[in-house]
Amino acid sequence: MGEINIADRSVLKDIRDVVIDTSKPCIDRVKTYIEQIGNPYCYLDNGVVVQIGYADTPVSLQDRLVSYASSIDNAVGNL
Repeated sequence: MGEINIADRSVLKDIRDVVIDTSKPCIDRVKTYIEQIGNPYCYLDNGVVVQIGYADTPVSLQDRLVSYASSIDNAVGNL
């Protein structure tokens, strides 16, 4: 596991303030998002710091989500 970095909340942008023109081409929407959010890996969402990271692992996100959904199904009982 990597080291957890504590973000300076005062410099983070809130994703709720990001406005994207969905009529624009995808590449323009991505550029606009990056311009507005600043760091797409660390931002605020309703005052909560969201920090995104990736692990070097052969397990895919889809595999993890299936495993997670299965654990909920088993723990709660057929959602």
